[in-house]
Amino acid sequence: MNALIIINEPPYGNERSYNGLRIARALAAADATVTVFLIADAVNCAKRGQKVPQGFYNIELMLKSVLRSGAVLACGTCMDARGLADEELIEGARRSTMPELAEHIISADKTLVF
Repeated sequence: MNALIIINEPPYGNERSYNGLRIARALAAADATVTVFLIADAVNCAKRGQKVPQGFYNIELMLKSVLRSGAVLACGTCMDARGLADEELIEGARRSTMPELAEHIISADKTLVF
C-alpha cells in the first residue's frame, strides 16, 4: 500500500503533527510505502536540531524514523514564507512543490490529512 500523509500543523503546540507521524510510523511498520508532505507551519517539523525537554516527544526524531523507509517532503513556498532554508532541513527531507504533491495524491492508495 502507498500512503500519503499531509501535515499542516506546527511541530509543537498541539498534537496533530505528532499523531500524524505516529500513524506514518505505524504504516511503515506494516510495510506500507509512506510519504509525508509538510505544508504551512508543518514545514518546521523538518527543521534540523530540535531540542525538547527531557521526556517530551521529538518531531525531528519521528521524521527520521519515517525516512528510513519513506519520504519526507516540504512545501517550498511554505518554507520560503517562514524563512526556512533547504540546508536547515533534516538529512533526507527535501523541498517539494504543489505539482509533486498532486502526483503523490494521484498515486496514493490512501491520503490522510492532519
